[in-house]
Amino acid sequence: MNEFLPILMFPVLILFIFAGVQIAFAMLLTAAIFGLIMFGDVTAYQLLTKIEETASNSILAAVPLFIFMGAMLEKSGIAERLFHAIHLWTKRLPGGIGVGTIILGAIFAASSGVVGATEAVIGLLTIPVMLKHQYDKRLLSGVICASGSLGTAIPPSITVIVLGPVAGISVGQLFNGLLIPGLLMAALFIIYVIAIAYFKPDMAPREIDNEPGVSLAERLKVTVTAIIPAAALIFTVLGTILLGLATPTEASACGALGAVILSVCYRSCKLKVLWESMLSTVNITAMILLIVMAGNMFAGIFFATGGMQTVQSLLTGSGFSPTTVLGLILFIAFIAGFLLDMMSVVLIIIPVAIPIVRLLGFDDIWFCVAFLVVLQTSYLTPPLAPSIFYLRAISPPSITLKHMYAGVVPFIGIQLVVLFVILAFPETALWLPRVLGTKDW
Repeated sequence: MNEFLPILMFPVLILFIFAGVQIAFAMLLTAAIFGLIMFGDVTAYQLLTKIEETASNSILAAVPLFIFMGAMLEKSGIAERLFHAIHLWTKRLPGGIGVGTIILGAIFAASSGVVGATEAVIGLLTIPVMLKHQYDKRLLSGVICASGSLGTAIPPSITVIVLGPVAGISVGQLFNGLLIPGLLMAALFIIYVIAIAYFKPDMAPREIDNEPGVSLAERLKVTVTAIIPAAALIFTVLGTILLGLATPTEASACGALGAVILSVCYRSCKLKVLWESMLSTVNITAMILLIVMAGNMFAGIFFATGGMQTVQSLLTGSGFSPTTVLGLILFIAFIAGFLLDMMSVVLIIIPVAIPIVRLLGFDDIWFCVAFLVVLQTSYLTPPLAPSIFYLRAISPPSITLKHMYAGVVPFIGIQLVVLFVILAFPETALWLPRVLGTKDW
């Protein structure tokens, strides 16, 4: 009986969550209860060591720095300036505002890495513009939800920074592996928006531009002053990580400083902006790191009670093929993504899944990239899609849940196509890590 006791940790955790206990405290309580049952007073020492492990993990130091970088780009108006610059180039395309929204989502994802924050910024900037131009509310909802979700698929993703140490994999290698699938996904989103606007122009009407045309010289000037500095900032962060020139923590520090310097150059670095950015950083960081710490405690007790061996014996003794076992793990991750936030899914499933994936002979970087795409898909999938709840919080009453549910369906299909490409052609995720050969950090 004792060997199956750790398996009960998962239903108890779900019961706590449904009872209204916050996810971090639900994991902590579950770990404490099962630890006391199995180990008695020694549990206190086991849990305290997880606090020290979390606090001393140098990779996690990148989390507040990336969050601060994204907050500065939002609060100082740099994101709004970026959208205006992108819009000048995309406005004449079919669905130009939607295309610009997705490009902004990709840029902001590459400079923030926080999914909820990315969607909130994009939504606040673009919802009024798309409503003004009479975009179909379903397309509008899908574009914003999909653009916000790119924070998971395009590095530097906060989820990857947490996943790497948990899985025992280089964060730099994961960034490399995720880059091509993330850009492929963004490109397919753009192609879909252009196609739907071309064949169904009533869903994304062309702009009626009553203003004088903007000259090429003016557009180039706006590009130089808005897009190029942001691109340089992204290269400072992402490029140095991918090329192995800096650790994620070092690159995030450069990115945070770069965001401050950009805001100074744009004359928007006011005391209020700094204060609001720091406050936002503290709030989001405290939430993320509390979940990480509680997840480490949960995983530690699960391992110590023999849960890992039990799961391995159940799966390997089931007679399923390795491919079926892999599919089952990804399906469980998809279902868990309905109920929990991304960090929690990573901290609960990855410690159990990675040893099994390695035992079955699959590449762990390839699996983690597929796992992240599955998480991103569950983030969009109704009825419990977190992306829809974020959009609901920032959208006017005229955009209903029915619009949102219908709008995300085509983008879910695109994400499934990308997942199929990754599973069918592993080189999609493995080619860049092999070519760049990022250092193991």
